[in-house]
Amino acid sequence: MKTIALVAQKGGAGKTTLALSLAVAAEMAGATSVIIDLDPQATACKWGDRRQADTPVIVDAQPARLQNALEKAQEAGVDLAIIDTPPRSEQATMAAAKAADLVVIPCRPQIYDLETIPNAKELIALAGGPPILVVLNAVPFRGTRHEQAANAVEGFGLTVCPHTLGLRAAFGDSAALGQTALEYEPSGKAALETRQVYECISRLIDDSPSRKLDNEQKARSRKRAG
Repeated sequence: MKTIALVAQKGGAGKTTLALSLAVAAEMAGATSVIIDLDPQATACKWGDRRQADTPVIVDAQPARLQNALEKAQEAGVDLAIIDTPPRSEQATMAAAKAADLVVIPCRPQIYDLETIPNAKELIALAGGPPILVVLNAVPFRGTRHEQAANAVEGFGLTVCPHTLGLRAAFGDSAALGQTALEYEPSGKAALETRQVYECISRLIDDSPSRKLDNEQKARSRKRAG
């Protein structure tokens, strides 16, 4: 099982929307996915309440119970676990980053979002330093603001996803129906951008061995040696 953590210290960055979109994209690609909602506002869970489809499964959890939720997901044969975290929560950020194969930071191309990235990077490093990918979100249709934001993120020593998510109504309109843009407007630009971001992330986690599996294998080796 691969695990992705969505983190951002700034509220409104688009963590939940991206988490839901990635989970649905995974299901459409033939993988089973689960969303673990660590946000006390339970936005992902509420989206699930409005949803007609049975998948993806959404689990309401607390940071202290995250590992237990992930173990149950792995036992159930889940392919991809996506952790949605609340903003401004060091405990949730570090717990999610510690469990993740990849940390994804959604970021709007605005100074208020950009200036919180160094703090998020520091927390992730304290959690063990899994790879980080920044996805620019709510990008305006015109102008070069996203290019300036990408340069700023790279200046922090982080990788920026080559694909961006635009400021599109389909993301919000679909959420009201318990859907994602992939289902709401399958041939729309928001759906296309979502697929591009998902494919980029998929390549990254496919190239990265699961740290959890590696740790389990090491634990079994130590047990045999003892």
